[in-house]
Amino acid sequence: MSGAPDSFIAAAARAEPPLTPGATLEPWWVRALLIAVALVFLTLFLFVPLVAVFYEALKKGWDVYVASIVEPDAWSAIKLTLITAAIAVPLNLVFGVAAAWAIAKFEFRGKNVLLTLIDLPFSVSPVISGLIYVLLFGMQGYFGPWLREHDIKILFAVPGIVLATIFVTFPFVARELIPLMQSQGSEEEEAALVLGASGWRTFWHVTLPNIKWGLLYGVILCNARAMGEFGAVSVVSGHIRGETNTIPLQVEILYNEFNITGAFAVASLLAFLALVTLAIKSVVEWRIQRQLAVTDSH
Repeated sequence: MSGAPDSFIAAAARAEPPLTPGATLEPWWVRALLIAVALVFLTLFLFVPLVAVFYEALKKGWDVYVASIVEPDAWSAIKLTLITAAIAVPLNLVFGVAAAWAIAKFEFRGKNVLLTLIDLPFSVSPVISGLIYVLLFGMQGYFGPWLREHDIKILFAVPGIVLATIFVTFPFVARELIPLMQSQGSEEEEAALVLGASGWRTFWHVTLPNIKWGLLYGVILCNARAMGEFGAVSVVSGHIRGETNTIPLQVEILYNEFNITGAFAVASLLAFLALVTLAIKSVVEWRIQRQLAVTDSH
């Protein structure tokens, strides 16, 4: 009787038709055609525009390029963009970790509502989100009279730009962490708590090391979107030169004024940021895949 299961398995294996090497492979010309289409698409819609940006920016020489970057209005736009990202990204990091931890580790009433709210900026146009802030904080808005009485300025100032940027970027960190933390489960955290670790100690020594690469990935995407946001910021900024223009808004103004070299010079900063983001993103994706492979092996 002990040999019956082995003979049954052997018979089942013989009954299955063997897989031929080419059974799951497309013909060579199909693969070549798909690769060619992908390369043509990337060349036309990615590489050519990218090369054109740097070509137009440097066409009149390095001195003109540098002068366009250090010009007062352009430099003000660069500083404002960095300040906005420096405020919005850490706040979204805290929110993303808290939201992902709550959704992945706990069951509570309103969980699906929270998930829906996190996805809200993905379904709402950035221009509409900017208009919402105008309705709230504008002179004729709900809080406009009170803000005017207390001499608090939100629209057409840095606070409005930061608020609009936070709104359009807050899903990125949470959406990267939620599936990662759900796949990891809560066994390690429960074990740490059973051994006497506090909540904060469990987070710093158990949860955070497990999600560090996913967290970095979300921060990279959030930072790239914060620096490149145009629609929502355009509505709430007022386009005040030297005061409320970020890099994308400064590019638009320079281009509309037919300052092509200056526009492309400032735009090249965003293009360079995109390349750096892409490189870091690739490294982080590789580390995440390694981490998931190690998790699955255990």
